[in-house]
Amino acid sequence: MTRLKSLLAAASFSLLSSTAIANDTPSFRVAWTIYAGSMPLGYAEETGILDKWGDKYGIDVSAVQLNDYIEAQNQYTAGEFDAVIAITLDAMTIPAASGVDSTVAVLLNASNGSDGLVVKGTGKTVADLRGQSINLVEFSGSHYLLARALSEAGMSERDVTVVNTSDADIIAAFQASESQAVVTWKPQLSEIVAQNPNTTVPFDSADIPNEITDALLIHTETLAAHPELGKALAGAWYEVISMLQPGHPKRDEVIADMAEAVGTDREGFLKQMSTLNFFSADDAAALVASDEFAGILKNISQFAWDKGLLGPSASSADFVGIEFANGSVQGAKDNVNLRFPTTYMTGAAQ
Repeated sequence: MTRLKSLLAAASFSLLSSTAIANDTPSFRVAWTIYAGSMPLGYAEETGILDKWGDKYGIDVSAVQLNDYIEAQNQYTAGEFDAVIAITLDAMTIPAASGVDSTVAVLLNASNGSDGLVVKGTGKTVADLRGQSINLVEFSGSHYLLARALSEAGMSERDVTVVNTSDADIIAAFQASESQAVVTWKPQLSEIVAQNPNTTVPFDSADIPNEITDALLIHTETLAAHPELGKALAGAWYEVISMLQPGHPKRDEVIADMAEAVGTDREGFLKQMSTLNFFSADDAAALVASDEFAGILKNISQFAWDKGLLGPSASSADFVGIEFANGSVQGAKDNVNLRFPTTYMTGAAQ
C-alpha cells in the first residue's frame, strides 16, 4: 500500500509538472481565410507541419480559419489574434491606420491574375462600365484594383457606382440584374467565370504586378518579445512552398489536399495557382527592400488617403509611417505602425 501511494504521488507530480510545462509554453494564434494564396498555411496547420516548427522553437502556434476576410482583419486589429494573413493595403488601412503596430514577417505572394474585374457580356472593356453598378468588398484590394483599372481607362469612380458586397455574397450578387460587374478574387473569381461563360475580364492584377501582395502580419510588440514566432511561421510556410515545386515527391498530394479545401479539383486549383506568384524567401526579401516596393506602398498610401481609409486623425497620405529593413521610414516618422524587415525571410533562406 505504501509503495502504491508513492507511485500514485509520483504519477500525480509528473502530471502536474507536465501541465505546468505545457502552461508555460507561449501560445499564439494566426487568423486566415480560404484563398489559394493562403492555403500553404492551412495545409501546414492540418498536417502538423506548423506544430513541428512551433516545437522546434518552443512555442505553441495554431492557424485558425475564419469565414470572412475582413472579419479576420478586424479581429487581429482588436487583439484577438497574434497574426493574420492580409494584403498590404489592408495591413495599412485596418491595423496600422488604427494605431496597431504591425510587422510583415513574410511577404507571401503576389496576385498575378488572381484578382480581377468581371463584366457581363463578351468583348467588354473597362470603358463599358461607365454609369454601371459594380459589386466589390469596399476599401479592399478589389476596390484598389477597380481604381487602377478606371485610372488606366481615363476614368474615375465618379463614372461608376460601387456597391459594397461581402466576399461571401459576391457570387450571388453577380447574378442579380442590377449588377453589371464585380471585382473579386479567387476562388470566387473562378466560380463566377465558370458559371457565366458570357463574361469578360478586361482587367486583372496581372496588369499591375506586385501591387496586390499577401503578407503575414504579426503584432510588432508580440514579435519583439517572441521572435521565435516569426521564425516558426516562416519555416512552416517555406516548407510547404517547397512541396509545391515541380518534382517534389509530395506535390500531387499537397495539391489534392489544397484543392479539396478550396472546393475545387486538381485542375481548378492549378489554374488558381497559375495566377499567383509565390515568392521564394530570397525574392520576397529582395522585393520588400526595393525601390519598386517603396513606390507601390506610396501609391497604396495615396489610394487609402483618397478613400478616407486612414482615419479621422490623418491629415495626409503620409499619416502611417512605414519602416523598411534599412531603417528608413516612408511617411510619418512619429507614427510608424507598419514594418517590413527582411530578418525572417533571409533567415528562412539561410
